[in-house]
Amino acid sequence: MNEEYDVIVLGTGLTECILSGIMSVNGKKVLHMDRNPYYGGESASITPLDDLYKRFKIPGAPPASMGRGRDWNVDLIPKFLMANGQLVKMLLYTEVTRYLDFKVTEGSFVYKGGKIYKVPSTEAEALASSLMGLFEKRRFRKFLVYVANFDEKDPRTFEGIDPKKTAMREVYKKFDLGQDVIDFTGHALALYRTDDYLDQPCCETINRIKLYSESLARYGKSPYLYPLYGLGELPQGFARLSAIYGGTYMLNKPIEEIIVQNGKVIGVKSEGEVARCKQLICDPSYVKDRVEKVGQVIRVICILSHPIKNTNDANSCQIIIPQNQVNRKSDIYVCMISSAHNVAAQGKYIAIVSTTVETKEPEKEIRPALELLEPIEQKFVSISDLLVPKDLGTESQIFISRTYDATTHFETTCDDIKDIYKRMTGSEFDFEEMKRKKNDIYGED
Repeated sequence: MNEEYDVIVLGTGLTECILSGIMSVNGKKVLHMDRNPYYGGESASITPLDDLYKRFKIPGAPPASMGRGRDWNVDLIPKFLMANGQLVKMLLYTEVTRYLDFKVTEGSFVYKGGKIYKVPSTEAEALASSLMGLFEKRRFRKFLVYVANFDEKDPRTFEGIDPKKTAMREVYKKFDLGQDVIDFTGHALALYRTDDYLDQPCCETINRIKLYSESLARYGKSPYLYPLYGLGELPQGFARLSAIYGGTYMLNKPIEEIIVQNGKVIGVKSEGEVARCKQLICDPSYVKDRVEKVGQVIRVICILSHPIKNTNDANSCQIIIPQNQVNRKSDIYVCMISSAHNVAAQGKYIAIVSTTVETKEPEKEIRPALELLEPIEQKFVSISDLLVPKDLGTESQIFISRTYDATTHFETTCDDIKDIYKRMTGSEFDFEEMKRKKNDIYGED
């Protein structure tokens, strides 16, 4: 361990493992340590079930009705992968997909007036949906056709809209879409958590809806994928990639000190030894004095013995409760997976509710979601601080990831990875570049 490294990484959350993989592929000498005895940090999957009970300080052992403890892999942070999103591209380009198996999530639903409806995202579904009246459907169809044809490089597809200037609110007006349709378009298709996007230039929103439609087009049932055996498989896949390229991994390593000289990181001390480095990547838990709290997220893991009502008995789904429907500023999300994904005992379902905390009583805030899940066999409640780095790390060369937000997909995590990469290397993250580097070593496919 008393060696010189280009990069030391602390924590094995997904962000850290992907960056460690990318840096190793780029030829950097990487040392990766975690104080925990398991991979995943905040984004781990907990197994066996007893460990989840202990972690949440629930007295006694899980009841026999929960089946075998080893059959459970319970994510602490619920997320799905957009089939056409950035994380899937990273997985494909780095070939980490060879270590993982995915299943398509069976459906995406949206909450309206106390009921849940399937999210319509193709023309056929839009025309059949009971979310809208007939004339509304025609207008929505026109809007979907516009989005599908939209290309920010081709002004002929703009139809009088300036993607860099026209606010999304104006685009909805142009197509004469009603409030309910705006709600599910912004929150269930573009996947915004709040309504701030309405007054921002429309280009980002249109591209988000395109991502949703293109992701949906890949597999048909929904735009979301989920790895068998839980999300904890993702950081491990990238850790393997890093190891193939010479990265060194150490779990269960207490970190005693991050050594800084003249304001710049020079190494990390663990168990009396010092590993030296030029750059450091870590999650907020290793540098509490260098991060600030910008909010909180509540997550409730619920174990059920039944699929969620009105989802056609789906073995996996996402439900979005748009903030307007429940008089809030941010949406409430439900991610549901089951024994079909090797994360629960036979016949059991795991539904995880999450949202950004807005009041002093977070558990009351998520009540509308919990009502959709009744009866619930066991609940595990966590409230986590949202932490962000106080500075960009340019001087100290300490690059800190953000904590995982309440969104139910990895797009924001990938934005953070690309941002840290740019600050570390001075160049934009390029998917194609990664692909070429891999081909150099493995040869062309």
